[in-house]
Amino acid sequence: MKKFLATLTAAACVAFGAQVQAADYPSEAEVIQKLTETEGVIFPVGSPNVNYEKYFTGRTYLAPLSTKDSINVANVTFIDGAHTFWHIHHGTCQILVAESGAGYVQIWGQEPVELTPGVVFTVPEGVKHWHGAAPGKMMQHLSIMQSNSEVSTEWLEPVDKKFFKSLKK
Repeated sequence: MKKFLATLTAAACVAFGAQVQAADYPSEAEVIQKLTETEGVIFPVGSPNVNYEKYFTGRTYLAPLSTKDSINVANVTFIDGAHTFWHIHHGTCQILVAESGAGYVQIWGQEPVELTPGVVFTVPEGVKHWHGAAPGKMMQHLSIMQSNSEVSTEWLEPVDKKFFKSLKK
């Protein structure tokens, strides 16, 4: 799997809510149980994504999978419709590999693309986008990006709530 992810990375490049504490998140065991019963689970759920929660709606978990400084591979678990704000990655593309559940990715000015298990979507470098679980659903995806001093993420506005709710899966 590590060789596959490294090959994939090399080939393709890679409304503000109230602050909450990790104690407000369901336990990892509760998330694994729900995913196993309803959506499936492949990689570890990880820890509550509290460092980035101000850029997400709802609860997310992060499980870093890579050990190399030059490649950032992480499993991201989105709970009950959680999704990112609009954002832009500078200095790298981002590869999303949908593992379980149902979600979306959308590039600014384009229609949303469904993320279901097995879908691989590459967000080009410098492109405004968002991604996450479908309304009321859970989703897990791998996020694969280059990692170096030239790479940064510019976080922007939340996705329009009315538009997001219209994306019933």
